[in-house]
Amino acid sequence: MNHLLDAVRGFADAHADAHGVAATPIPGLVTVRATAPSALMHGVQQPLVCLVLQGAKRVAAGTRTVEFAAGDSLLVSAHLPTVSQITHASAAAPYYALALELDAGVITDLMAQMGTPARGDDAPLRVDRTEAETADAALRLLALLERPAALPLLHAQRVREMHYWLLAGRHGDAIRKLGWPGGHVQRVARAVAVLRRDYARPSAVERLAAIAGLSASAFHQHFKAVTSLSPLQFQKHLRLIEARRLMQSQGASASSAAYSVGYESVPQFTREYGRLFGRPPAADARAAIARARC
Repeated sequence: MNHLLDAVRGFADAHADAHGVAATPIPGLVTVRATAPSALMHGVQQPLVCLVLQGAKRVAAGTRTVEFAAGDSLLVSAHLPTVSQITHASAAAPYYALALELDAGVITDLMAQMGTPARGDDAPLRVDRTEAETADAALRLLALLERPAALPLLHAQRVREMHYWLLAGRHGDAIRKLGWPGGHVQRVARAVAVLRRDYARPSAVERLAAIAGLSASAFHQHFKAVTSLSPLQFQKHLRLIEARRLMQSQGASASSAAYSVGYESVPQFTREYGRLFGRPPAADARAAIARARC
């Protein structure tokens, strides 16, 4: 694990943006660095695994909250609205982590070849100790960043290798449901992809259910079981998170952000924004303007 920490530290220190995120040339692979505990961060996570190498973090989704630290892996096995916070980080000992988005196609193919039994863990958010094989696979994947000529030729097989060790390890049961062809997680994921693309438009449950290949009642039930929210609540989260991004990164006013993400009523937007983020949207808009003037 020390070698992996050194590799993550080297890349993150050199490439992290203002938010501490350093995207790599490998699709879906990022490193994260923080030199102080963070504020609460709201987002909608893709299915991913996050290996923490130093520091600690807390993540909540629905009624479930997990805490994890150096040597732990967080698994998110569904598209989930989350609230997260880095809890242990300092300039002397920064928080470092490596995150890889999980590929359902790779999982399906590996399951077929491994003869993996079709069972799965229903918890979409879980933490376990990082196994040596997974850490070694992650280190080999990161090593490609120093070999630009080898990167396009070898990264796919090393991503696949990491998926293999995740499937073969402690997280395997929870990951398998991502690879079940026709399973509820994959069906819901198709609807989530549409919601993420068209979050600003009205989305009828019947249309989303048809995309998922389920009846409206079954779709609503499975959607909430997988994401912890109803389809309407999920879309609302997407809209509010995007509105906050527009205000914080582009200096949009609260009303402009509300209309941009599909709200027709600014008072309704203000109420729902306050319930999710704990402060009115105008306060975030003013704070963004103040930061821009500094």
